[in-house]
Amino acid sequence: MNKILYFILHPFLSFNLWSDEHREDEGIDVFYALFLCVVAGIWLVVQRERRSKNSPIPFHFSTPKEADPTWSSVKIEGPTLESHLEDGNIRPMMLPDRRYITCFDPSNGLHISTILADNEAEIAAKIQKALTAQKEWMYTDFVQRRRVIRSLKKWMVENQNLCARVACRDTGKTLIDAALGEILVTCCKMEWLIDHGEEALRPESRKSNFIQFYKKSEVHYDPLGVVAAIVSWNYPLHNAWSPILASIFAGNGVVLKCSENVIWSTSWFVNIIKNSLEACGHDPELVQLICCWPEQAAALTKSPYIKHITFIGSETVGRQIAIDATEHLTPVTLELGGKDPAVILPNTNLKQWISTWMRGIFQNSGQNCIGIEKLIVHVDQYDDLYDMLKERIEKLRCGSVTLPSDQGYLSPVDVGAMISDNRFDALEALIKQAEEDGAKIVNGERYHHVYHDQGTYFLPTLVGLTKNSAAIAQQELFAPIALVMGYETVEEAVDLANGTRYGLGASVFGPDQKQCLEVAEALDCGMVAVNDFAVFYVNEVSSIVQDLPFGGTKASGYGRFGGPEGLRSLTNPKVIVYDWWPGLIQTSIPKVLDYPIRSLGTSFEFTSGLIQFFYADTWRARIQGLITLIQAQRK
Repeated sequence: MNKILYFILHPFLSFNLWSDEHREDEGIDVFYALFLCVVAGIWLVVQRERRSKNSPIPFHFSTPKEADPTWSSVKIEGPTLESHLEDGNIRPMMLPDRRYITCFDPSNGLHISTILADNEAEIAAKIQKALTAQKEWMYTDFVQRRRVIRSLKKWMVENQNLCARVACRDTGKTLIDAALGEILVTCCKMEWLIDHGEEALRPESRKSNFIQFYKKSEVHYDPLGVVAAIVSWNYPLHNAWSPILASIFAGNGVVLKCSENVIWSTSWFVNIIKNSLEACGHDPELVQLICCWPEQAAALTKSPYIKHITFIGSETVGRQIAIDATEHLTPVTLELGGKDPAVILPNTNLKQWISTWMRGIFQNSGQNCIGIEKLIVHVDQYDDLYDMLKERIEKLRCGSVTLPSDQGYLSPVDVGAMISDNRFDALEALIKQAEEDGAKIVNGERYHHVYHDQGTYFLPTLVGLTKNSAAIAQQELFAPIALVMGYETVEEAVDLANGTRYGLGASVFGPDQKQCLEVAEALDCGMVAVNDFAVFYVNEVSSIVQDLPFGGTKASGYGRFGGPEGLRSLTNPKVIVYDWWPGLIQTSIPKVLDYPIRSLGTSFEFTSGLIQFFYADTWRARIQGLITLIQAQRK
């Protein structure tokens, strides 16, 4: 034990081969102390160097006054995207032959801004700016790219209240909906890119075969150039940041076209990314935002400089974008929404999962592409589930979180406004038709708010279907409407879940996980959560689910974003094959196969023997092939 202690205190003297005397009462070796100081100094220098390259960089940003709950403005009567044409109070000095977009708060009709829409020439110029910036950005390393995203993540965590209020002002959603659907999932996305993005994009070795045992094969994921993202209005922060961050992390420039409904908030969110790029020493023109009407969007979708398009939105628009993209064979990822079912297996504990179903249905006022649109429950539990939902739905409160009450604080709000009232007539018609066919209805109509008379609210609705073939069970509603459908056998439940044109996501609930997994495998869709809701997109405690590809099948689109698959779809997978030992063995053309070929018969005999040697089933046949090959070579 003394010798071990002596070695720890005197590591250098312990290796002194010419001395047999070691004093056990000696103190700590002075060289040992010096050595530890040197090691500690090196460690500190390395850590400081790492922090200098990896630590987030603060940046300046402006706080929009409109995000303040006490802010007020002109209230628009029956607000639309072109209200400025009818209301002189919100009409700017308009340029001739140009179109503008009216921005307003859907929860109360307050005018936010009137913005000049881009024309075709301006769209082309923005694409060129992104192209110029990308030529330098493509040579940045992952350390530099991570630093930009790390800076943004730190900023978002510190300013999440402001981010939520900006999103609420432009969409009418609640603060909780913004926190869950905008901020949480975006932080999750950034954390995944920081922790795992490089692993997905670094050169990847692939397996070789016996015939090329001396070759090494790799796949390199090179930037495409400038890519485009055309996104919907339901989550202006996340729908903008998610494709932008993935695109720039892959080494691309990106041009984003958001919905006309959320151009005010999206402009602010995109400028935050630009500010971060500039603070980190990069060209902010790498990221461009297009604000235009659909008639001008072809300048983006048909551009020869756009190398990939990600689209999130309706099937009608998605089909048109796919057609436009064929002009230059531009690859497209389409996410077109769905009619996500929740299959509730027999004997499921309804009380255990009722809160999950309520959140899945009414999150973001039902304007959620992976929201639960129909609950498929066994007939023995149909009435119980209907009554439980009815009790909760009747207590839900519609309203705005962007205006304080008379007491100076925000009133509790469960369901926010919808983005507009454009679809209210169609929704009420579908509900009325279902009621005429025997369905039980709770609410089922637009809501005229006492204090927000210009807000676009639809009452949280419950539809208990008696005919599963009803039109309301086939169409995507994208609204705060819960459908309850009954089944008698599990096979019937699967048929009901698969019985629409859509195939995005689904959920399966039940006491027997094995049976849940069997049902999940039978569902025709892109993603399934077992005894949970939407965990294939976000998890409240980990970024690991961002490792999963997101997308659907059938009329829900094709392609995937998210995870390694989504990140790699924004790159050019380039194969590189080279020699393991170039000084020892390399490919050469045998004389028997060299041009001009001397004998067709001998050449074929050689090739036949080669194939037999490498691929025959038995060793005897392989040896015979080798003999044939050698004999042909000698001729």
